[in-house]
Amino acid sequence: MARPDKSEPHAPPSSGKGRENSGLSFRGQSLRRLEDERFLTGDGEYIEDVTPPNSAWMHVARSPHAHAVIERIDTTDACAAPGVLGVFTAQDLCALGSLPCTVQVASVAPMIAPPRHALAGERVRHVGDPVAFVVAASREAARNAAELVAIDFNILPSVVDAPAALRDGAPQLWDEAPGNLSYRFQKGDASAVGAAFSAAAHVVELELINNRLVISAVETRGAIGSYENGRFHLQLSGAGVHALQSQLAGHVFRVPSERMRVSCPDVGGGFGVKNALYPEWVMLLWAARRLGRPVKWIGERTEDFVTTAQGRDNVMRACLALDADGRFLGLRVETIANLGAYLSSGGPGSSTNAPANAIGGGYDIPAIFMDVQGVFSNTVPIDAYRGAGKPEVNYMIERLIDAAARQHGFDRIDLRRRNLIRRFPYRKALGTIIDGGRFAANLDDAVMAADHAGFPARRVASQQHGKLRGVGVTCFMETARGAPNEGAELRFDEDGHIALLVGTQSNGMGHATAYAQIAADLLGLPIETFRYVQADTAQVRAGNGHGGARSMHMGGAALCKAVDTILAKGTVIAARLLQAAVPEIAFARGRFAVRDEPARAIDLFAVARAARDPANLPEGETPGLDTYVWNLLDVITFPNGCHIAEVEVDPDTGAVALQRYTAVDDFGTLINPMLTLGQIHGGVAQGIGQAMLEHTVYDQDSGQMLSGSLMDYALPRAAHLPDFDITLSGVPTNANPLGVKGAGQAGAMAAPQAIICAVLDALAPLGISHIDMPATPERVWRTIEAARIAGHGRA
Repeated sequence: MARPDKSEPHAPPSSGKGRENSGLSFRGQSLRRLEDERFLTGDGEYIEDVTPPNSAWMHVARSPHAHAVIERIDTTDACAAPGVLGVFTAQDLCALGSLPCTVQVASVAPMIAPPRHALAGERVRHVGDPVAFVVAASREAARNAAELVAIDFNILPSVVDAPAALRDGAPQLWDEAPGNLSYRFQKGDASAVGAAFSAAAHVVELELINNRLVISAVETRGAIGSYENGRFHLQLSGAGVHALQSQLAGHVFRVPSERMRVSCPDVGGGFGVKNALYPEWVMLLWAARRLGRPVKWIGERTEDFVTTAQGRDNVMRACLALDADGRFLGLRVETIANLGAYLSSGGPGSSTNAPANAIGGGYDIPAIFMDVQGVFSNTVPIDAYRGAGKPEVNYMIERLIDAAARQHGFDRIDLRRRNLIRRFPYRKALGTIIDGGRFAANLDDAVMAADHAGFPARRVASQQHGKLRGVGVTCFMETARGAPNEGAELRFDEDGHIALLVGTQSNGMGHATAYAQIAADLLGLPIETFRYVQADTAQVRAGNGHGGARSMHMGGAALCKAVDTILAKGTVIAARLLQAAVPEIAFARGRFAVRDEPARAIDLFAVARAARDPANLPEGETPGLDTYVWNLLDVITFPNGCHIAEVEVDPDTGAVALQRYTAVDDFGTLINPMLTLGQIHGGVAQGIGQAMLEHTVYDQDSGQMLSGSLMDYALPRAAHLPDFDITLSGVPTNANPLGVKGAGQAGAMAAPQAIICAVLDALAPLGISHIDMPATPERVWRTIEAARIAGHGRA
């Protein structure tokens, strides 16, 4: 269930001059997705559905060991297998450049980024590391031949735990990274934080583990590499096509970018990790050039577990200083971030630059200092996953606040209310400037919506059934922008449609609908007029993709600028055609008209056709009304909210049942409330998965992934999810002309702390004050048993 804001919708900021009310209003309407009919009737086209003529198939031979020296590779039998077109190793690809890490970290000492090649040459560093690949006429032939590749390994000691990797005597992954340390990132005023702690009446400290997650999109990774007439083409289940084009062309193949096309068909989920450059993309393109035919690869689910970048995985030691009245004075956070065996494309950003903007959440904390060590381990590389560092710091501050309340006698809700930011603009301790938000109002509204006053009675009812009931009342604040700047283009088609080409990308978020709503509203045209084009470097000139909840903020702003540019030019042309002065022309409902003589009018498409004839243009004006803009915009928006979870815990089994989930969120102006709710539902479900179920486990001795399939790695199901009671109550931002704030990541960064704080509230009568995610039945039961043995109490 969901409730939109019951007040009148806030008027969005102006998005152009000279435009009168069109009489249409698509923005703010919960329209069903325009693309859904195509998907529901089987007309979606995913990478599995695309097989160019004469395609070959690739299968990769991977390391079964977490750390080993490659002593010998024998491909004789594989080469002789039926249907095989070639078997290739690192020696074959030696002329290629390495896969770049695109994030630079301001490290105390220079960040160490060892080379990552498409195939391991001398040493493998995690289970699943690619060693060789087979190309054959069929998928089955390639898979069968790959099993015939004989590789001799000399197994080395491995380390999978980041703190252990920093210890003296730990196995070393890279000669160039002594102590397995890639970087040490520090930000903030350490002296001011020290003074705050010296003056504090209360100090609370926690060590928190943010568990590693396997990112399980419905569609696994897959791609097709082609090479024709000196040009590459990579079609993939991925995202960020322009960034991939730049990395592949500039770093790996060293060719001009115009010779490297990257495109995506429909994509079945990505959540950030499909934005990265992967070794398989390099193998496919190289093989296509070598063999002169397209080469296809689809990752199997178990393969995806040990090859696709994973998320989270850090250990935080966090301290919060408070005065006698509970005012926050300072925050100190030391983080050990597990990077995996290699630096993935954006991996370092998830523990450094991204969380630095969000640390401290929506609270007034005068002094903050963060100290992050990025550490190599014999595990799958880490990269951005739905929130990318911001869920970790939101979880941390909310856990600290609950601990401070319990240890020092404060009310949990009042302690939050007392410290939430109320005056804007507000400059955070690390420099981020927040323009506005409903921080305190969200808390108050959520407490009312969740019937917090009725919780004691529900707790008693649970006790009567032998259950422990708890409630978690927690807040979140996101910093949404991702990469700055974005491009948008509008093209007038001959068939009467307008193509919207935007540099962001939808992996299921509904961009084809949301962008059409914006354009239809601004131009006063039926929504069916527009067709959305994305994710193809041959069609979309430039773009920074999705990520960081940026699409409506960045892409929407660029689209508004493109429309304004069209109308400004169109007004001049219409004035010439209507024989009127430019100030006399007004635009509404898709028509230019003389203000005092509305019958003298011409529609937008007629102006677009006329604009192709230079005779209709003012001197110096270029023909055509098609318009491309690159919009410079680097400001951040600040989605915020309060999420409240109620759980029941069975003290005999440790099973946790999520009974109620309430949220009040501020995402600014809404383009499509139904799409926004879908984003929140999905994010909350993934946050619930992290808090209650998902647990990536590596064997400490061998480095093998023990949770390497969906038999051992639990994802949330419908039975784990209650009805969501979500209220959307937004304050528009001035950061973009639409007033929108990002919504795609919020649920994933709000749910974990709400659920874990609720679990700890339920377990508090037993004397339990700490548990790490995920709160699985086994972990909860063991925690309860340990408390019972220690004599803290009985259920």
